[in-house]
Amino acid sequence: QVQLIESGGGLVQAGGSLRLSCAASGLTFSTNAMGWFRQAPGKEREFAATISWSGRSTYYADSVKGRFTISRDNAKNTVYLQLNSLKPEYTAVYYCALRSSSTTSVTSRGYGYWGQGTQVTVSS
Repeated sequence: QVQLIESGGGLVQAGGSLRLSCAASGLTFSTNAMGWFRQAPGKEREFAATISWSGRSTYYADSVKGRFTISRDNAKNTVYLQLNSLKPEYTAVYYCALRSSSTTSVTSRGYGYWGQGTQVTVSS
């Protein structure tokens, strides 16, 4: 019943920006932390960012600090990932994830639900 719908991906030139969105529906609980992960071609899925239910606690992978910003709008049941100063190495499929807890997590096993992913391609 839980469904996560991602949007906002696409092709962008190096140095450009994108804002990814993830809308959640069919939730059993309202106090869910959420996160973003990414998977580059031939690579394993890796953590990017997470945000607590309240939005007061966030955590980023070292590789994206200063470039990515995670936020949420609980009234819309949506989480966002702002991508700035993009480089070609950021090309990947970005996945939204929902956690059955109000607190953040940096591990994929801490999340029970996943979106289909949205492709981000950065050209040089």
